[in-house]
Amino acid sequence: MIDKRRVWELLEPAGDGDRMSRVVDLVLIFLIVFNVIGVALGSVPSVYRSAGPYLDGFEALSVAVFTVEYLGRMWSCTATARYAAPVSGRIRFFFRPLILVDLLAILPFYLPFLGVDLRTMRAFRIFRILRILKLARYSHAFYIIQRAISGKLEELLISGLILFVLLAISSSLMFLVERESQPEVFYSIPATLWWSVVTLTTVGYGDIYPVTTLGKIIAGLISILGVGMVALPAGIISAGFVDEFSRYKSAKCDDGDICPTCGRPYDEERTEVTKTNRDDELP
Repeated sequence: MIDKRRVWELLEPAGDGDRMSRVVDLVLIFLIVFNVIGVALGSVPSVYRSAGPYLDGFEALSVAVFTVEYLGRMWSCTATARYAAPVSGRIRFFFRPLILVDLLAILPFYLPFLGVDLRTMRAFRIFRILRILKLARYSHAFYIIQRAISGKLEELLISGLILFVLLAISSSLMFLVERESQPEVFYSIPATLWWSVVTLTTVGYGDIYPVTTLGKIIAGLISILGVGMVALPAGIISAGFVDEFSRYKSAKCDDGDICPTCGRPYDEERTEVTKTNRDDELP
C-alpha cells in the first residue's frame, strides 16, 4: 500500500538527509527549466518546423510528470494536520497560490480534449511559461524575495498611494493647460493619464507632449518628481533585501535563534512546519 505521508514528503521540498526527495526535487527543477526553454524555442517558426515533433514529445512527457505530481499533491495533502480533512482540507489546499500555478501549468495541454476551440487554446498555451513559478517551491531565493516584499508592504502601499495622487494631479493639470492647444490629444483626463504615466515613470515615449510654455514647465516638474517616484519603491525593496539577507546570514538554528529558512524562532519550527509552512507562505 502506498504511504501517503511518504508521497507528501517526496513531493515537498526535500528535508535534511532525504536523498530520494532531493532527487525528485532535482528532476522537477530540470523539467521546469527545460519546459520554459522549450516554450521559448517553440515560438520560433523555423525551430518548430524542424524540431516540432521533439518539442511536442517532450511537452507530453513533462505534462504527464506534472500531472502525476499535481494529483499526488492533491491526494497526499491530507497527511498533514493542516489539510487533514478529506474534503475541506483538499479544497483549501487547492486554492493555495502555488497549487493554482501547478494547475495552470498543465491545463493548456488538456484544453483540446475538453472541447476548447483550438484558436482559444493557442492563447492559453502561453500559461505554460508559468511553470517557471513552480521553481519558487524549491528555491530559497524566491522565498527571500517574497519576505523582502511582504516585510515592506506597508511602505510600498504608501509609495503607491503617493504615485496615484501625483498621477491624478498631473493629468488634471495637463488637461487644463493643454486641451485648447491640443484638443485631439489632451481631450480628457483619462486620455491625459497615459502621458502622466509615461512621464512619471521616466519612460517618455514622446508620442504625447505639451506645446504650451506652462505645459512644458509642468511637464518638467513632473519629470523631476518621476525620478524620485521610481527611486522610492526601489529603495524600499532594496532595504527589504538587506534586512532579509542580514537575517539569513546571521541566523543560527543550532543556537536556538532564528531559522534561516523561514525567519521565525527555530524552537517553534522543530516539527514538520519547517518543511510545509515554507511552501505555504510563498506567493
